[in-house]
Amino acid sequence: MQISINNLKVCVLFSVRQFLDFRTFKVIQRKQGYSTYTVVRHRWMKNVSFFNIYCSKDFSSQSEKVNIDMSKYPVENVRNFSIIAHIDHGKSTLADRLLELTGAISKTECNKQVLDKLQVERERGITVKAQTASLFYRHEGQTYLLNLIDTPGHVDFSYEVSRSISACQGVLLVVDANQGIQAQTIANFFLAFEAQLTIIPVINKIDLKNADPERVEKQIEKVFDIPKEECIKISAKMGTNVDKVLQEVVRRIPPPNVNVEDPFKALVFDSTFDHYRGVIANIALFGGQVHKGDRIVSAHLGKTYDVNEIGILRPEEHPTESLYAGQVGYIIAGMKEVKEAQIGDTLFLQKHPVEPMPGFRSAKPMVFAGMYPVDQSEYSSLKSAVEKLTLNDSSVTVNRDSSPALGAGWRLGFLGLLHLDVFNQRLEQEYDASVIVTAPTVPYKALLSSTKSIKEYGSEDITIVNPSHFPDRSQVLNYFEPVVIGTIITPDDYIGKIITLCLNRRAVQKKLVYIDDHRVMMKYLFPLNEIVVDFYDQLKSLSSGYASFDYEDAGYQPADLIKMDILLNGKPVEELATIAHKQKAYTVGKTMCERLKNSIPRQLFEIAIQAAIGNKVIARETIKAYRKNVLAKCYGGDITRKMKLLKKQAEGKKKMRKIVLHMKMMV
Repeated sequence: MQISINNLKVCVLFSVRQFLDFRTFKVIQRKQGYSTYTVVRHRWMKNVSFFNIYCSKDFSSQSEKVNIDMSKYPVENVRNFSIIAHIDHGKSTLADRLLELTGAISKTECNKQVLDKLQVERERGITVKAQTASLFYRHEGQTYLLNLIDTPGHVDFSYEVSRSISACQGVLLVVDANQGIQAQTIANFFLAFEAQLTIIPVINKIDLKNADPERVEKQIEKVFDIPKEECIKISAKMGTNVDKVLQEVVRRIPPPNVNVEDPFKALVFDSTFDHYRGVIANIALFGGQVHKGDRIVSAHLGKTYDVNEIGILRPEEHPTESLYAGQVGYIIAGMKEVKEAQIGDTLFLQKHPVEPMPGFRSAKPMVFAGMYPVDQSEYSSLKSAVEKLTLNDSSVTVNRDSSPALGAGWRLGFLGLLHLDVFNQRLEQEYDASVIVTAPTVPYKALLSSTKSIKEYGSEDITIVNPSHFPDRSQVLNYFEPVVIGTIITPDDYIGKIITLCLNRRAVQKKLVYIDDHRVMMKYLFPLNEIVVDFYDQLKSLSSGYASFDYEDAGYQPADLIKMDILLNGKPVEELATIAHKQKAYTVGKTMCERLKNSIPRQLFEIAIQAAIGNKVIARETIKAYRKNVLAKCYGGDITRKMKLLKKQAEGKKKMRKIVLHMKMMV
């Protein structure tokens, strides 16, 4: 990451003055190659030599790095592969060992999650962003270029996996020797299988006390129809048998089916934004070659750019003079606007136009939430932050929205609740943005009946992502809710509890099979709204943490839906409105009222919280007012005196009954 000289000066001077109580005499910058040293000499040290207090390196353009001639690696010596697995099965640890074995990083005890570069990944211990690294591996007298992509394991980031495998010819399917096949293992397997990639099963964590690799081999053979002889048993943590993984990658995974003599054609499969260099695009070359200084064209926008820098990731950026067909690397071409870097775009030379590649299928959002700045004066800066972050996470959909209470903002679509939470956390950490996020909802559909409504909405079939846009029942022939096929893998001890949980969520069982003697795979058709909030937590609680869950889109089904309004002192609050199934309306309304009662502070007047469907109130909670005992000074006497004091108190509270709602959604 680049650090500006000005910011460096401020940090250094502030530190010296604040903590050491030194007075600066002179600040001198010395440049040695591309490393910057800042030195300070104090007023009372005029005759003393300079000393260094900070050193920063710009990894993106270091001339002292060994120049790698990429032409030495022909297509037949290139292998592109991804590591895919269920969450916490050891993908990142295996990637660390592969980097160490090939000399990409030095072997130290500090090598933990080297490819997990984001702060949120370090804090949560999960991978949320696919990362690329190029490895040089010597095998049987030849040097091979292995392009590795480490992918996320959670279902909410499956779009990262699908994009990553588009640049690969094979995958390492990692399975925990203790937990065995999990739900996301199956989902990732079929992503690779449908892409017709070579799949190498790797059984990890064989060093664990309860590891049972033979049982896992049988599961792989039964579920995936892969012979157990093809499984590689390793311990990524201890480094056991990891070298065999590299040997099998070279032996089993085919080289890319491309030709260096063809015109240059590259697919942009990922990109990031740098404040100083603009867009950094990760590309996979499907033909030809590209050199520093070439003029290239974006098929998406038709704009022409000069290639300022190209290179490979080891895993830090390592500039080279050129890249050739079959290789994976990065390119910087002076793209200053976020809109210029479209993931799935095709790049080609200006002199040799080519047919654009199909790109990627758009991600389908499963959860929507409103996002607003805490202060409307921060709208512009938040808009810039959202644009830059969506460049790095193209699965997020963005639509402008506004609210009477919260002002201008956006309606964002995510692949799941964890995806929403991580996006919000990255906004705070990487762009110092404070936002208000409304309650998550799922997209519903409605089939309109009246001609007037069809003209108003512009279509007979409309999608509803905001409860405030929910059409009245009189205008609609039928409502539809999104459904998913959920896969649950669990020990058979918990089958009864999990079936009860699924039935309570209006699920319909589709399949139940044993994948070994003690583990069951169940498939249910779930309404998406029933699983999006707390289903996963309850599933883990009921199964003592042993069950795993994954889901995939299954379209829409007719449903009896209603719009539920939340009233505060009789006034509806648009931001609190929600869409619910009629069967669950009372439960949802009661829960929301109870949570709001615990969230809203008491006032000097009574606050009525009501859940209503149309004009019918179905649930109510009351926040009692703080009440002064105005009768304390009355000792007997006429009752009219007491009534007069109580009436005066009631009139005073009536004036205070206006309440302005500016609070973060707690429901």
